[in-house]
Amino acid sequence: MQRLKGKVAIVTGAGQTPGTTIGNGRATAILFAREGAKVMLVDRDHESATETLQMIEAEGFEAMVWTMDVTKEDQCILMARTCKDHFGRIDILHNNVGIGTGDRGATSISLDAWDNIMAVNLTSMLLTCKHVIPCMREQGSGVITNISSVAAWAATAMVAYKTSKAAILALTQNIAMGNARYGIRANTILPGLMNTPMAIEGFTATTGKPREAVIAARDARVPLGKKMGTAWDVAYAAVFLASDEAGFITGVNLPVDGGQSLRVG
Repeated sequence: MQRLKGKVAIVTGAGQTPGTTIGNGRATAILFAREGAKVMLVDRDHESATETLQMIEAEGFEAMVWTMDVTKEDQCILMARTCKDHFGRIDILHNNVGIGTGDRGATSISLDAWDNIMAVNLTSMLLTCKHVIPCMREQGSGVITNISSVAAWAATAMVAYKTSKAAILALTQNIAMGNARYGIRANTILPGLMNTPMAIEGFTATTGKPREAVIAARDARVPLGKKMGTAWDVAYAAVFLASDEAGFITGVNLPVDGGQSLRVG
């Protein structure tokens, strides 16, 4: 449908954890390209981002890899500058990076783990927004989509992950209100239980539980069809929010969760 024709998008976390399925960032980058956008593929893992690039180029679309650490402000400055210099503009910023490494309850989490999760999940989004927004203001348009999680609303034992994902909602609302007069929209997507490599392979590696058992247990918790979503579900939501079809939508929190968040409370 070419809903993003002529647009330039930055996708952070455009690589993925190795696995048999596709991750949210990679699926979103591919779908953006299919819908007509030129895509800057940002990831700290150059090899994984290059795999995404090869998939996009194999379909005849245009993208570039930019290897960086999104928690470093100087690198976020260079990211925004490079994208504008290379493609001429920045229309879409899709912040997909997130981790839960070392998370625990409030009485047992280490300060190092807390600081790392906050830096990757939250501070990185502030930094990328901080240095992309001036370009969007100059253009008089732009779309920012930040990936949160239904963990922002649901009870969970992981204090840093939940806190960071809840804070993303507040950050995005602030950006939406502060930049509406410049024609910039900002929204969040809250994925639920998804069948992605980070969720499945990452969990099985940490717990030692069989992959099939992990998938079955997660499927059983999803109200809609008793089956997890896929990265493509997140990607299609991201395309809609980035497109002109969502031109009057800003500051919203969109669950992509098969009804999981309806059970909260």
